[in-house]
Amino acid sequence: MASRKNSSGNRLNVGWQHGIDIDKNSRKVQCKYCQKIISGGIFRFKQHLACTRKDIEPCHQVPENIKQMILGVLVKNLEATEKKRKALQYSVNEDDDDEIKEISSKDKGKRVASGSGSTQTTLNQLLKKDIREEACRQIAKFFYTSAIPFNCVKNPEFLKALELVTKRGPGFKPPSYYDIREKYLKQEVDQTMNLLEEYKLEWKKPGCSIMSDGWTDKKRRCICNFLVNSPKGMVFLSSVDTSNMSKTADKVFEILDAIVERIGEEMLSK
Repeated sequence: MASRKNSSGNRLNVGWQHGIDIDKNSRKVQCKYCQKIISGGIFRFKQHLACTRKDIEPCHQVPENIKQMILGVLVKNLEATEKKRKALQYSVNEDDDDEIKEISSKDKGKRVASGSGSTQTTLNQLLKKDIREEACRQIAKFFYTSAIPFNCVKNPEFLKALELVTKRGPGFKPPSYYDIREKYLKQEVDQTMNLLEEYKLEWKKPGCSIMSDGWTDKKRRCICNFLVNSPKGMVFLSSVDTSNMSKTADKVFEILDAIVERIGEEMLSK
């Protein structure tokens, strides 16, 4: 069915102000902003403009005011669908009528309740989805440009940081260069040293064991790590670069003796 037009010959649906009809059945629309051709009619094209990512690729070049306006139109059509379901009659053009039918079939059972706040509620839901996608892309970009290993996203501290930022809400001011390099680094060092003191107290009770682990780094340096193990857990103590050391029994004994003296011979397990 052909789309209804006004006296000047322009289609009434607001989506046609931002797209070009490229076939006679109006099922393919070319975006005026990104030049992409969207199949599926004017409804799917407006999803493209609104960047809802609902079964369609978003437009990354649409102006923000146009995106917000189209989002508002989509939300109002959702509400019109709800009202129509309740047998209220509304006058809409044929493009919007097709759109309402499509929304109704896809979103059956998922509609928001009609009322004064429902438009804003649905708009917020669409915006949150779009904002999350934008935020995730920005976080990924931060990883890429800082050459941060991807497996850092598995670090529980990363998730905790994001949760706390979310709780703070809009207007969160990130730590400065000084904060990261001085203030919070000193706090973490102090906290680590206090935790180490707690471990040392436990070492005196049942005793502890010194463990060593040798490996070669990317610069082909020989590194020997020393750790202390006890029922409370394992603690890293220090590292020694043994690249230029002769690996004789006397030298190994000398290194271990220094570690034992540092821990205290009376703390070692019998």
